[in-house]
Amino acid sequence: MRRCLLVAALLCTWFPDAGASDQWVPVRDVSLELRTGSPLDFSSLLPNAAIVADRRIVAGPGGRLAFAEAPEKPVRMLCASLAWSPASGGFPDHEAADRYARQLAMHGYNIARLHFVDASLMFGRQRDFDFDPETLDRVHYLLAALKRHGIYWIIDGLSSSRGAYGGYDDRWDAHGDLKLGLHLDRDAIAHWRVLQEKFLSRVNPYTGTATIRDDALALVILANENGIEFDSVVHERPERPGYDEALSGPFNRWLLSRYGSTEALARVWGVLDAGERLETASVRLPANRYADEPRMRDLQAFFVETERASTLRMSKVLRDLGYRGLISTYNNWPTVQTALSRRDLDAVTMNTYHDWVGGYSPGSAQTQDSSLAGGANYMRMIAAARWLGKPFIVSEYDHLFWNRYRYEAGLAMPAYAALQGWDVLCRHGHGPIALAYGEPFAHKRAMLPYAIALDPVARAGETLSALLFRRGDVATSALTIPFAVRGEEDLSDDMQAREPENLTDLALVGRIGLLPVNGFDRETGVSQPREQDAGTILAALRDHAALAAENRTDVASGLYESETGQILLDRRIGQLRVSASATEAAAFSSLREPIELGFMRIAQADGNGLVAISAIDAERTLSQSRRLLLIFATDAQNSNMVFRDSDEKVIEDFGELPVRIRKNYVDLELSRTAGKWSVSPVGLDGTVYPPVDRGSGRVAFRLSNDTPYGPTTYFLVEM
Repeated sequence: MRRCLLVAALLCTWFPDAGASDQWVPVRDVSLELRTGSPLDFSSLLPNAAIVADRRIVAGPGGRLAFAEAPEKPVRMLCASLAWSPASGGFPDHEAADRYARQLAMHGYNIARLHFVDASLMFGRQRDFDFDPETLDRVHYLLAALKRHGIYWIIDGLSSSRGAYGGYDDRWDAHGDLKLGLHLDRDAIAHWRVLQEKFLSRVNPYTGTATIRDDALALVILANENGIEFDSVVHERPERPGYDEALSGPFNRWLLSRYGSTEALARVWGVLDAGERLETASVRLPANRYADEPRMRDLQAFFVETERASTLRMSKVLRDLGYRGLISTYNNWPTVQTALSRRDLDAVTMNTYHDWVGGYSPGSAQTQDSSLAGGANYMRMIAAARWLGKPFIVSEYDHLFWNRYRYEAGLAMPAYAALQGWDVLCRHGHGPIALAYGEPFAHKRAMLPYAIALDPVARAGETLSALLFRRGDVATSALTIPFAVRGEEDLSDDMQAREPENLTDLALVGRIGLLPVNGFDRETGVSQPREQDAGTILAALRDHAALAAENRTDVASGLYESETGQILLDRRIGQLRVSASATEAAAFSSLREPIELGFMRIAQADGNGLVAISAIDAERTLSQSRRLLLIFATDAQNSNMVFRDSDEKVIEDFGELPVRIRKNYVDLELSRTAGKWSVSPVGLDGTVYPPVDRGSGRVAFRLSNDTPYGPTTYFLVEM
C-alpha cells in the first residue's frame, strides 16, 4: 500500500502541468461573442444570402456543390459541427439559439451538421419514439434560426446505435446493434424509417415546413459511420472476437448464390474447415479479421453488395417522404471495400483525424506527432476515398487537443481541401464556438478532445479556414490525377487494404480521386493494379506538360509543391507554407532559417506555431488592403493539467479553466511601406485594443502573443 501511495505521489509531482512555467499565460477573455464590425466579424466579407428555392444546394454538372440557380458555379461551404449532448449543454433555448446562429454567420459558417440529434431527443426517455418535447422544440427553433442566417443543414438520419428505442442511458456510447441491423434486419429498418417519419417529416412550427422538404436541408447522412466492417471493429471485445453471428446466415446465402455448391467454393478458397458446407449454411465467418485469406476477400465482396443494397433501400424511404436533396453514408474507413460501397452515392462524405484519442478518461494517450512530418496523411487518406464527379464532404476532421502541433490543422486542412476542390469542410466538435468561457457543463469546464470551441488554437484555425477555404484564397488545382477502379476485382484478402501511401502523396500536388476504369486515361493517372509510385507518375505528368517543369516537388526528399504554386510542404522539417494573393501563412515545427512567403517574411520565432496574414478589406489583396488580420497560434492548455509522462502523451487530469496560451514571439517583415502603420491585439471576442507597435516606412516588428491585454491569437495590422 505504501508503495502505491509513493507511485501516485510521484505521478503528481514529476509531471505537473506545464503551467508551472512562466511560458504559459492565462486567457483573460470571458465573453467569446464577436463584436459586430470587428476584424473577426466575417458577415460582410462572407455574407450568407437568404435560403430560398432557387438557392437550394444541388450537385452541379461537374460534381461540385452549387446553388440550384447557378449549377455550373461551385460553392464552398464551411461547416459548423453541432454535436451537443447534456454534458456539453444540449440544444440552446430560443434566445441563445438566436445569438448562436448569428455568431456562426459572423464566424463565416454557411452550413451546419447536426449530429446525435436522435440521442438528444431520446435522452432519459423510456418509450420508443417518445421524443423529449422541450428538446424537439429547441432543435426546431435552432434549425429555423440557422436558416434565417443563411446557414444550410446536414443531418444524420441516425447517429446513435440506440436510435429512438426507449430505456437506454448510453446513447452516446458505441453500444447497441442497430447500425448492423440496418443491413440485415427488417425490424431495424422499420425502426429507422419511423425515426425519419417522426423527426425529419414532422412540420417545424418555426419554418412552417417539414424538415425533410425544407430548402435548407442540403444533405442527409443515412447513418453515421455505419459500414459493416467498421461497426464490427467497434463492437469487438476480448469476450466477443470476430464478426457478429447475425452475419453468418446472410453470408452463407450469398455464398450459395455465388458458388452453388460446397465443392465449387472449396475450389476457390482452397480449403474448408471440417463440417463446413454451404448446403447446411455452416460456412463460418473469418475467425481473425486481420488474417489474409480468400474467405476474407469474399466477405468484403458480400459487404459491398449488402451495403449498396442498404443504401438503395434507405434512400428510397427518404425519397418517398419527399426529400430532394443529396444523400450519403459510410462516411469513414477509407478502404478499398468501403470505396466500392460508396460508388453510387449522391455525394461522398468522410471523417478523418490526426492523433485520435478514444475518450476523456485518465490514461488516454496521444502520439504527440506532427501531421506535417507524416505528409498530412489524415488528409491524403480521405482524398483517395473521393469519387471524382461527385460532391465531397468532410463531415468530421480534427487534429486533436492536446497534441502540441494542432495549429497545423488550421492551415493544412483548408489549404488542401481547397486544392482538392472539396465542397464542405467540417472540423468536428461539440460545437465550433462557445458564447463564453465558464458555462456550467461538464464538457465545458476545460478544453477537451472534440471540444474545439474553447481552444484558442483550434478557433484560430477555423478563422483561417473561413478565408483559405470558403473565401477561396487557395485555388483548386487544374491537375486531376485519377485512380482507376475496376470493381470487385480490386478487392484483396486484406480487409484493411486501402490506397497506398506512396501514391496518395499525389494529393499534395493536384486533385486525386477514384474513377471507373472505363473512363480512365493511363497516361495521366494511377492504373490498377497499383504498381506505380508517385515519383514515376509526376515525371510522366511533367513529360506531358500537365505539371510545370519548374514545380519543386521531390518525393525522395519529402518536398511537395502544389500544381498551383500556392502550397509548399517540407516533410523533413515539418513546415507548410501557403502563398496566395489574399493570404500568406506558414506552420512550422521549428524555424531554422527565415521563411520567405512573398508579402510576409518570418525572420525568426521563439518556438513552433502558425503565422498567417490575410487581407480583410473586401476584394483586395495583401498588397492593397489597408487592414490585415494577423493570426499567431502556438499551443494552449488548461490550468493544472497533469500528465503521466514528461512527453505529455498520456493524460492524468485535464485540469480546469482558465485556458492558458504558450508564450511565443515572431519577427515579421511585410513588403510594404506606409506613412503610418500600427499593430493592435484583437481579443478572442474581436475587441481591438490599443496598438502594441507602430511606425512609418518599412513595416517590420516583433510580435508577441503575450500582450498587455492578455494573450491572444489575433492582431490587426493597419496602414
